Amino acid sequence: MPRELLKGNVAFAEAAIRAGCLAYFGYPITPQTELLEHMSSEMPRLGRAFVQAESELAAINMLYGAACTGLRCMTSSSSPGISLMQEGFSYIACSEVPAVVIDIMRGGPGLGNIQAAQGDYFQITRSAGHGDFHAIVLAPSTVQEAIDLTVLAFDLAEKYRTLVIVAADGIIGQMMEPAELPPMQKPRTTSPDWALSGAEGRPHNIITSIYLGADNLERVNKRLQAKLARIKPNEQRYVEHDVADARLLVVGFGTAGRVAESAVAAAREQGLAVGLFRPVSLWPFPEDRLSELADSVAGCVVVEMNAGQMLEDVRLVVGREMPIEFVGRTGGNVPLPDEIMEAIKRLYHQLESQPAEHAR
Repeated sequence: MPRELLKGNVAFAEAAIRAGCLAYFGYPITPQTELLEHMSSEMPRLGRAFVQAESELAAINMLYGAACTGLRCMTSSSSPGISLMQEGFSYIACSEVPAVVIDIMRGGPGLGNIQAAQGDYFQITRSAGHGDFHAIVLAPSTVQEAIDLTVLAFDLAEKYRTLVIVAADGIIGQMMEPAELPPMQKPRTTSPDWALSGAEGRPHNIITSIYLGADNLERVNKRLQAKLARIKPNEQRYVEHDVADARLLVVGFGTAGRVAESAVAAAREQGLAVGLFRPVSLWPFPEDRLSELADSVAGCVVVEMNAGQMLEDVRLVVGREMPIEFVGRTGGNVPLPDEIMEAIKRLYHQLESQPAEHAR
């Protein structure tokens, strides 16, 4: 199909429609409102369900109910709205129903501002709600990836009967780029055997997240943990550039990873052996490949639009002995290639000054 100029928020929405999303529930919040607006016009036109809820709390509980039917459904919001949805995320995870959430991140904490940021990393990767669970979290860096990962999100949600979050900073939601949309899938309108679809002709299905008694709830938790253990090694995703001979590795996701790619290219032009590692899955974090790369590089530069959240995951993988430079901007500021280049050069000089026996 031909490429067309698309705004990120519109690309998320249209990708969900083409992936067979039958129901959308949401509430306006900048910088993701255009996503909701696109859904408000296109979903009714196609005979599908669109509801602008009275709040994010209502939207996530509507999504929970729709997800119990087993059909493809979605919500979207931005950082403060995602906070309000977290109780519902936990219910969805415990009930093991498939649901997709788009988080267009903005500055925080608090009400913050409407500029792009990546401060939701802890919120969405550590559990995205109370209790012992993880959502699958995917992070695009381009409008094309926004499309591709949204389609993938629905597939993964159904495959594992779990919550999948596509997390993009506000720049990706607001920018326009040429991208190719997938063909329209015919929506599946029959519910799977486990779903709530009326009990005529079959035993009753029960979907719940309340399990009274410690032993009963522990059995549920063990089942959930076994599923997460299957997901973790099989759904790690990443993009890498120039890593074969890299002495230093620059790590960043989303827009920060995209800016880092420019800095890596500039460093290569100056003769510095630098590579890029961009996590695409934030959970499961692509630790297997990063661990392999850590054995061949001498240091890392971590770039984020927050105060150092993914930095903790990088440190857990590469170990305490690995020298790391951190470039972080907060409040809606974006790190610049020159800032990243300065960090690359500082770390290079630090490593060059080390005695040979201490170099990796």
